[in-house]
Amino acid sequence: MTLRVESSAEYPIVREADVIDVRRRVRKLAQERGFDTFATAALTTGASELARNAWVHGGGGEARVEEVADGLRRGVRLTFRDRGPGIADIERVLAGGFSTIRSLGLGLSGTRRLVDEFEIDSSPGRGTVVVVTKWTRF
Repeated sequence: MTLRVESSAEYPIVREADVIDVRRRVRKLAQERGFDTFATAALTTGASELARNAWVHGGGGEARVEEVADGLRRGVRLTFRDRGPGIADIERVLAGGFSTIRSLGLGLSGTRRLVDEFEIDSSPGRGTVVVVTKWTRF
């Protein structure tokens, strides 16, 4: 099936308050679109982690929040883009427990487990783009 974007909005991530704003907007959209409690929490947590990564590690960036459909399913796709140093070893980061700032290092690996689809594109000097999708469960 072809993925159809039904709505799209972009939000800057340049200060800590923007992380909170993206989280709030994603939670509201998930609730309005009929996501169950677990799916809403999963999507909201993922959005918060990815927005924080863009702010803390990427020096800022932007989030795109899209309502998507592919015929039978409806969902929310989130794209986070930053202008940071990039990730040299994506596999190590996705294994969990790796952090450059003395955190638990579970942001990307945890987010990957919370969503239905997860893509990451990063390399040193290019910044990072993470795209996640969560589908409704009807």
